Amino acid sequence: MAKITFMGAGSSIFAKNVLGDCLHCDSLKDSQIALYDIDAGRLEESRQMIELLNKNINDGKATITAYLGVENRQAALKDANFVVNAIQVGGYEPSTVIDFDIPNKYGLRQTIADTIGIGGIFRALRTIPVMWDFARDMEKVCPNAWFLNYTNPMSALTGAMLRYTDVKTVGLCHSVQVCSKSLLETLEMEYDEKTIRDRIAGINHMGWLLEISRDGKDIYPEIKAKAAEKMAEWRAATNKDDKSKNMTRLQMMQNFGYYITESSEHMAEYMPYWIKKQYPGLIDEFNIPLDEYPHRCIKQIEKWGKQSKELLENPCLTHERSHEYGATIMNAILTNEPAQIGGNVLNNGLISNIPNEAVVEVPCLVDANGIQGCYVGALPEQLAALNRTNINVHLLTIEAAITGKKEHIYHAAMLDPHTRAELTLDEIRNMCDEMIEAHGNMMPKFV
Repeated sequence: MAKITFMGAGSSIFAKNVLGDCLHCDSLKDSQIALYDIDAGRLEESRQMIELLNKNINDGKATITAYLGVENRQAALKDANFVVNAIQVGGYEPSTVIDFDIPNKYGLRQTIADTIGIGGIFRALRTIPVMWDFARDMEKVCPNAWFLNYTNPMSALTGAMLRYTDVKTVGLCHSVQVCSKSLLETLEMEYDEKTIRDRIAGINHMGWLLEISRDGKDIYPEIKAKAAEKMAEWRAATNKDDKSKNMTRLQMMQNFGYYITESSEHMAEYMPYWIKKQYPGLIDEFNIPLDEYPHRCIKQIEKWGKQSKELLENPCLTHERSHEYGATIMNAILTNEPAQIGGNVLNNGLISNIPNEAVVEVPCLVDANGIQGCYVGALPEQLAALNRTNINVHLLTIEAAITGKKEHIYHAAMLDPHTRAELTLDEIRNMCDEMIEAHGNMMPKFV
């Protein structure tokens, strides 16, 4: 019988996906499931939802227990085999509001702000200390557990765990699973998972579709020809509804040769090419949704009351297996049935032209021995170079967290591709100082 502890269980829909998958898996059906959160209302909603799923798709075989607050955290973690992390420190207000509003004052616009950029840096700085607290508890009460991190910024948080704790950690995203499908569907090309094979490696949210074939035949040439036609059409369109939402990814493929794993609204803020004060027309030309994440948060908050009621009052609530990796990993480790995933692990030479201390997203094999990253070798140099511009920010953000030195926050921001293209060094320092002050006790003190 496995114990699965879900940290941040108030993230109800995501908990439904990951834990619902577990309830469909024979090796996990009788698990002890510990739900942990610091928000009593959201925790109770998730408990009721998972209890319903347990009854409807699992004949009530699992045991569901809710744990509220820091004082009950060790009890939630005790003897866990797997710890799923889906926390958001500070929530939408005040944290996300700070991440967007202060940079906006400086003319620095963002779309999602959860990976790198000034928003990603500060999201990491307020989250790493909480995850290190989790790690200290895990080292005491479940030292052999696997920590499955779904929280962003993926690379910085996973790196902080792998480099500075003894907790077995892997970072998990779902952009790898849907990469080829999104590309082919964007270009109105046929997608059949039985015939399509791909190979992806890089870093989280900037992994590269290195190979794609159908029935053994390389279809990249066909894809690039189709993309050229579509991009010419979309760039010329004046109506937003006549444009694709995937234009920045396709332009990256046109210029650097390979498609990227994460969405265009993410991609637009990882690079200095699109969100530019001196070229405001690029926003409309490439259909870039500025401030997309706060707009999404507001909509989700507004509709959650109705949505949660519909879910909890549905006696027939069920769940279909999702494409998340969590249950697949747990099953492979428990049963020794091998599985392959795309995981975020320390590089240590897996990609030879990326720093060893960086977290890379590579094919991984999973079995009773745990999670082992697969050797990739060298990426095409232009791709490794683009990855390194983002890795610089990851590594310096971790350096700021471990040393407590404010200067490394400045360094991370000064090396961020989008931030340094838009602001002067003095502006970057002043912006960081404002954000540090605005965060107050949500972050440790930096000197």
